[in-house]
Amino acid sequence: MKQSKISMAVAAAILVGSVGMGVSASDRIAGTRVSEPSTAPAVATTGDRYVVKYRDSAARSQAAALKNALGRAGLDRPLQATANASARAAVSAQVLRRTAAPGWHVVTTSRRLSASESASFLRELAADPAVVSAEPDLLYQHMGMAAPAAAPNDPNYAQYQWNFYNPAGGVRAEQAWETSTGEGVVVAVLDTGIVQGTLDLANNVIPGYDMISDRRVSRRATDGRVAGGWDLGDWVEENYCTQLGAPPHPADVSSWHGSHVAGTIAQETNNGTGLAGIAHDAQVMPIRVLGSCGGFGSDISDGMLWAAGISVPGLPANTNPAEVLNMSLGSGGQTTCPALYQDAINQVNAAGSIIVVAAGNANGNAANYTMSACNGVISVGATRITGGKAGYSNYGARVDLSAPGGGGSVDGNPNGYIWQVTNGGQQGPVAGNWILRGMAGTSMASPHVAAAAALVQAVVDEPLGWQDMRDLLKETARAFPVAIPASTPMGAGILDLEALLEKATEVPCDPEVEVCGPDATTIQNKVPVPGLSGAAGSEVLYAIEVPAGVSGPLSISTSGGSGDVSLYVSFDEEPSAGDADYSSTRPGNSETVRVANPQAGTYYIKLVGVRAYSNVTLQARHN
Repeated sequence: MKQSKISMAVAAAILVGSVGMGVSASDRIAGTRVSEPSTAPAVATTGDRYVVKYRDSAARSQAAALKNALGRAGLDRPLQATANASARAAVSAQVLRRTAAPGWHVVTTSRRLSASESASFLRELAADPAVVSAEPDLLYQHMGMAAPAAAPNDPNYAQYQWNFYNPAGGVRAEQAWETSTGEGVVVAVLDTGIVQGTLDLANNVIPGYDMISDRRVSRRATDGRVAGGWDLGDWVEENYCTQLGAPPHPADVSSWHGSHVAGTIAQETNNGTGLAGIAHDAQVMPIRVLGSCGGFGSDISDGMLWAAGISVPGLPANTNPAEVLNMSLGSGGQTTCPALYQDAINQVNAAGSIIVVAAGNANGNAANYTMSACNGVISVGATRITGGKAGYSNYGARVDLSAPGGGGSVDGNPNGYIWQVTNGGQQGPVAGNWILRGMAGTSMASPHVAAAAALVQAVVDEPLGWQDMRDLLKETARAFPVAIPASTPMGAGILDLEALLEKATEVPCDPEVEVCGPDATTIQNKVPVPGLSGAAGSEVLYAIEVPAGVSGPLSISTSGGSGDVSLYVSFDEEPSAGDADYSSTRPGNSETVRVANPQAGTYYIKLVGVRAYSNVTLQARHN
């Protein structure tokens, strides 16, 4: 197996109740619980924790920049109480630690700043010549609520894991297992951690690290980071998170979200226990970055870098760099990608890793939510058992493809949820208390794609970089069986593991011994290909396979954007401007070719730039 590194992002779920569905076939699993999808709380700032990127590494210049910014913001002196405002203590600031991302440091203030005070401090800090960038150190949340090609012998597989095999909504895992099970690949799960010794998973877990640097979030006795990455629980008492800047809230139990996500990736399979995992011969590494109230961006960015084998100050080297990082976390409220995150992502990609993220659960444009707002990541939307869009899933041009996340109660129990084995403890983990837990969310969709990347990297001759992996996933995604509204695009289609591995292991055509077809990018029926651009005179070739038995026309069109593009189409051969079966050359980008009675086979589609064009959408449709 060829080593590689892949990073992926995940979204989570919140436990809302349990249902009496009986005990599973394994006498060590005691019942089931389900979690409905919901948007995580809005991105929270504690008001006393920031991340700053300095130009100079000298401690003296860093301290001076902080002091000067507080002075210019008028925060370095106390204010007496007035009729309209309470007394205000003077503020000091200090560098808490440097992060693994070059130049970035975590800064704390002596007291919590109000929103207006924080904005003034950051504005003055960013204006200092010694500072490149300054941001709040936000708290992020998870996004969810709480062998041979044959069905495995895990006793709960057939009843609960529709997401693996259902013809409409599943990912065709059983067919893919003939080719790869992910052997030798390491997948890091940046999440709440994994409960140590989790039933039906423990043999596929290697220790990672608990990156949480605040005891209020980690529930450990100290602020220091520790080896392992084990989930200690993320429960909260009523209003517990108000000390970290959150609004009043009810108490909640632990989600065991990281264990659930890890199970989809690498749950032990064909062992006569519990459920199955997609890449069940891969290893998962827990990187604990979320705890009670969420997780700080500075801890998450360090977690990304350490997982990919990049040095983090104060921590030992990671001797098992992850080839896949799954991140089912992000912002509940709208945010741009933090500069700290983008710096870390760039480093991870440069190290050969791929980052796949959950699109988010706000039923909004994914481009407006972290992590999908960041460049250099693969963003995953969530679908239902029907293959249609899950009502909560974010959408838009930033979503690369979709995978099963569960539709929640609208699809019933168990078919509305993604199921894995987790602990059943209310706060900390309880020994021997294992349950089947159903969750729904884009957090659940992302690990399907993380596992898919692990399957690919285990069998290719040369590991794929993140862009090549993204393109392969999109090219082999299957068309949505349910129409997706044009206003809420969900990417290239639904993850298809069988097609993915067939393409990944395809032997390249050798023109010396066989007739090779044109080198074209395959597009899917009724799936728009947005954001296309090209220079004047440029040529780009696409292809669509038309199956036997198609009735009615094949329609191929371009639309939107700016500039001028022409469209040429031929059956079974590459078209050109002077030799094409069909063409459309109107001024602008609104071009249409209609084939009244299409043959079964390959239609090649060429876009030619009459002038430079950008943001054009290509789509092919047939019945």
